[in-house]
Order: sequence, then structure tokens, then C-alpha cells
Amino acid sequence: MIINSLDSIEFRLQEKHDFSFLKKYGDAFWAVDETGSGCICIGMDDGRKRYFCKIAGVNTLEADVSPKESVALLKQAVHLYNDLAHPNLIKLLQAYDYHSFFVAVFEWADGECLFDHWNFETYQKNSSVKSPKQRFLELPVHKKLKATEVLFSFLQNVHQQGYVAVDFYDGSIMYDFTTDTTTICDIDLFRKSPVINDKGIDWFGTKRLKAPEEYSQGHSIDEQTNIFTLGALIFEFFGRFSEEEIRKRYIDNQFIPCALCNWQLSENSYQVAQKAVSPNKLNRYATLANFLHDWSAANSPT
Repeated sequence: MIINSLDSIEFRLQEKHDFSFLKKYGDAFWAVDETGSGCICIGMDDGRKRYFCKIAGVNTLEADVSPKESVALLKQAVHLYNDLAHPNLIKLLQAYDYHSFFVAVFEWADGECLFDHWNFETYQKNSSVKSPKQRFLELPVHKKLKATEVLFSFLQNVHQQGYVAVDFYDGSIMYDFTTDTTTICDIDLFRKSPVINDKGIDWFGTKRLKAPEEYSQGHSIDEQTNIFTLGALIFEFFGRFSEEEIRKRYIDNQFIPCALCNWQLSENSYQVAQKAVSPNKLNRYATLANFLHDWSAANSPT
């Protein structure tokens, strides 16, 4: 581990690098170095605007890929932010090679990641500090329903543009508790349809939310998969799960909905969410539009 720095911000990498080229975007004020993508993420502020800079090829401590693979993956991903442009998706401003790096610069979006794993140690050490996820779960129901509407809108746009959401989870979502704004911040692994699971059990995504076909090689990853993912996220937002129940997802490679008694909304909405996460694709909603119709009806004021 080698400590790197830019202005007053320090971050850990496997090698020493010079990041002074980012100074054209102002001063560094924030960084995340614990990424499996091999990218360092740095926030820059020029006094007028803030920027989110994602630099591939820097050999992060927890990288699952080589620096060259990291560069290739980010290069392949940049077009997605243009193809899938949406009011709640972070906006790509620039993307370019810099020596052995590849740099993607986005407009800064205020908010906190709903799965900020790089801060988990802080929460374990100090139980008085609540994670963004915990704070989100404690929001009034109407605010969480509004955030869910954003996810429906975004995933419908993904489908309409001929893509499939891959590795879409709470770590892809930010929430601004001041303005109650939901932002999608990471779509790097989304793919153009048709998509086939060519990795079997190792298909991208967290076992907390994965659909059955995301464990089976040769199976199609499609709109019904995204319906399952959204249904699982909805259960995360409005259901209560014990630590043991969450552990079982990792052990059994299977998402299981919470019991109705641990559900925050109506029984009708529970049944809608349950249909969305049916293990058998044929029993899920045929389209996101159908899912949204029933979800909205189940949660409309009586």
C-alpha cells in the first residue's frame, strides 16, 4: 500500500502516481479508493463548479482487474452515459486517455451512496453514526416511494434504448437528504440487448439482489431480470431483514422476500413486489410498464 495525495486529500493505491493533471478542475476535496474496478474516484472543485473524476488504470488495492482491463472497461462504459441519458443519471462531460490512464469526468451530483462499503468500518466502530442506507430506510414512506419512481423511470428508459441493467444495486444509487433527490451514479457494466449470462454463478452483481438467471450460465439477462432487481431493491427499501436472512442469500445464492409482517406498505403492494421477484421468469411481470402500473395502483391513496 502506498499513500498518494492531491491537495489535502490522501488515498491508498498499490503504486505512486501523479494526479496533478486534475488540477485543471480545481482542488481535490473528496476521494474513494476502495473500488474493485481499478478506478480512483476524486471530487474536484474550481470554486464555481464541482466535478466527479473517475480515473481507470491506477491499480487500486481492491481491484478485481488489471490496470489495462480497468482502462478497457471504463472506455467501453463511457458511451452508456450518453446513450442512456436521463434526468437522474450523472452527466458525462469528458472522457480521454492520459498516459496509461483513462479519465471520465462527470458533473458533480450531491448525495450519499446507499451502499457506501468504504465507510462500513466507521459504522462498526461507532454505532451512533448512521449509514446513508439506514437514514434512507428511516425516511417517510412517501419519500421512499418517490425514489422508487425514479428507479422505474430510469430502468424503463434503459429498456427503451435497447439495453439491460447489469450490476445495478443500491451501490449504484445516491440520495441527497437535503433536496430528496435520487441520482444514478454507476452504470458501467450495462449492456446492449440481447445479453446472455456467460459467467454462470459469477455473473456481475451482489448476491443480496441477484435473480436466479444471474447464477446460471447460458440464461438470458433481460427486462424480466431488471424487474427482479427492482423488486428486490423495493424489498430492501420497504422490508425488514435480519442479518441472518441476508447471510442466507450469500450462502444459498437466492433472494428471499421478507415476511409480510416485516413489510412497511399494504398487502397489495407486497403481492406486487413478490410477483416481481418470482424465481420463475414466466411468473414475473411481462414488462416494467406492467409492474409500474400495478405498483402505482397498490400504493395510490385510497
